[in-house]
Amino acid sequence: MRAVLRQPELDAAFKELVLTLPSETYLAEQLDEVDPQRIHAVREAMREQLARELHDDWQWAFESHRYNGGYQPDTLPAGRRALAGLALTYLCLDARSSGDAVWPGKAYQRFKDADNMTDRFNALSALVQSGHALATPALARFYSLFKSEELVLDKWFALQAGACDRSGQILPAVRQLLKHPDFNLKNPNRARSVIFSYCCANPAAFHRADAGGYVFWSEQVLELDAINPQVAARLARALDRWKKLVEPWRSAAREALVRVAAKADLSNDVREVVTRSLAD
Repeated sequence: MRAVLRQPELDAAFKELVLTLPSETYLAEQLDEVDPQRIHAVREAMREQLARELHDDWQWAFESHRYNGGYQPDTLPAGRRALAGLALTYLCLDARSSGDAVWPGKAYQRFKDADNMTDRFNALSALVQSGHALATPALARFYSLFKSEELVLDKWFALQAGACDRSGQILPAVRQLLKHPDFNLKNPNRARSVIFSYCCANPAAFHRADAGGYVFWSEQVLELDAINPQVAARLARALDRWKKLVEPWRSAAREALVRVAAKADLSNDVREVVTRSLAD
């Protein structure tokens, strides 16, 4: 991986693509039996090893690709921004393990000084995904800057709902996001940015040992079903692959599906999804 990162003949966008690990969802799809927490633990251990072992290389990549002149929506600078963002994420991740305050501080400064959304959001994401304390003021600042931009605000919500779950903190955070003044369950994009980001794109946070994620899922499917059955049906598919889960997740997921299916006035859209899932 070091050879790829340092190879001068390779395009920055290609490097970023190659060096980005497969998602936990993709890894789970390759297995006959799925242990969500083991997948998360192994993938995070690999990310931490890459952050530690390639620290100097990530630093080189960031410093070499951070300046791209005035913003241009072209392929070359876009690739350079992407690689700089990936490098910053790994540097902040390593800082979490080592206790170093320098790189999180640089990420926060880049977040404040960025002249384009990509660099600003990449820096914010690096802080959030590494779980650094500076993520809190950065998130507040981002919200104050873009609270009137609906699509940007969707990204702000999704980033938090999809953050790395290290101590079971994501589900309580998601429940708080549902109480945010700018969250509206009747807005499909806003519902996707929070609920779908958690249930469908954050496996380790969703597949909790206490089944709290499944309880949350069933609550949201039922609540959405009364508002927008089509969106609720798409959310219901988050447990399509429940039979591949190892215990205790398999039994807990089935219980959640049964709970949804038991609702008397369930829409045809959602009933079709959960009935088929239970029968398959």
